[in-house]
Amino acid sequence: MTGLAEALKSFAVTIWVSRKSRENFERWQARTLRRWLDSDLPRASFYGKAPRQLGDLPVTDKALLMENFERFNVAGVAASAAWPAATSDGRLGALTVGASTGTSGNRGLFVISEAEKYRWLGTILAKAIPDLLWKRHRVAVILPQNTGLYDSARKSRRIDLRFFDLTLGPEQWRAMLEDFAPTVIIAPPKMLRHFATECFRLSPLRIFSAAETLDPVDRPVIEAFFGRRLDQIYMATEGLFAVTCRRGGLHLAEDSIFFEFESASDGLVTPLVTAFRRQTQIMARYRMNDLLRLSSAPCACGSPLRTVDEIVGRMDDAFRFASTQGPILVTPDILRNAVLKADRRIDDFRLIQTAPDAVELRLEAELPANAAQAALEAVRSLFTLRRATVTVELIRTPLPLETSRKLRRVECRLPPEAKA
Repeated sequence: MTGLAEALKSFAVTIWVSRKSRENFERWQARTLRRWLDSDLPRASFYGKAPRQLGDLPVTDKALLMENFERFNVAGVAASAAWPAATSDGRLGALTVGASTGTSGNRGLFVISEAEKYRWLGTILAKAIPDLLWKRHRVAVILPQNTGLYDSARKSRRIDLRFFDLTLGPEQWRAMLEDFAPTVIIAPPKMLRHFATECFRLSPLRIFSAAETLDPVDRPVIEAFFGRRLDQIYMATEGLFAVTCRRGGLHLAEDSIFFEFESASDGLVTPLVTAFRRQTQIMARYRMNDLLRLSSAPCACGSPLRTVDEIVGRMDDAFRFASTQGPILVTPDILRNAVLKADRRIDDFRLIQTAPDAVELRLEAELPANAAQAALEAVRSLFTLRRATVTVELIRTPLPLETSRKLRRVECRLPPEAKA
């Protein structure tokens, strides 16, 4: 099967599955998962044989994967061979290799075949641009690195896709982006907000936030500028996890990933993902660090795929403190809300845990003093309420657009051993 035929088949399957009832979808998913456990998973030497059921497999994570990289991919590609490819043209023979940006200081690798690359393309297009078959689109992808996943799209006559390197800075490609006049934009929320504040000449039909956590403070600014709803593509090195539908529901990619959930705190969960359509690098019961708030009701669009109310952030960025009642954990959404609800004039900030008992609150120098003081008192009150032993320092400083790293308004900088 040619690459474009693989993409078309994946596009069709994704649309077909989205029209099933939840009951019929779960039957289809169970059959597909079982075939994958029997035929694909055993080809990775880390497993070697099919389990009786998914729950018999061990829970894995990035550290385990990177320590045994060659045992998780069926081609036996070692990390030492994959890294040079990932940092050059992303090619290793017939395989495509990519790497994460290392948000948490621990970069990850992935390796996929040509067929999987086109399968991924068909899936994401069906979810994000379902009218592609009868309408041409110009898609601008603005991300820190081109992993090679998007190269396959350039061979289609229905889509004109161009990659703009975020790390070069918008001043390097603003004119080219505006001349391209994309109908679809995929970019981190900080860049979409920059387009708004700098009044870029852009009129897309759809805009997607990707690659970073979408904070509530950014959405109204972006939507007001573009005059359109801001949608999301939830994607990481480990795969495509969710895409917003036409009715605004952020649907989990349950048609290619089986999700299990572990309780975190305050009604949040962290996912264990099993990617049952990946055949080169096997990913089963892989623990993500993301914190999700699941929806309790089905989406009005009628899709059987479950929806997510909010991608809150990363478990790595939850704050951990000692308290009079023992260790406590405060998740990024609670921390973020404490700052933003203190004063409506606050539209940007950084809240950083720098030590087990120290936090920095960074606010723009132009912000009125009483607004900054209100935010400081709100954060201190939050910690006092939880009886945490911590000091909070207010720092007035510029908060410029950073293109060299992901924006993390709430960030825990404790060493990994202190986050365990």
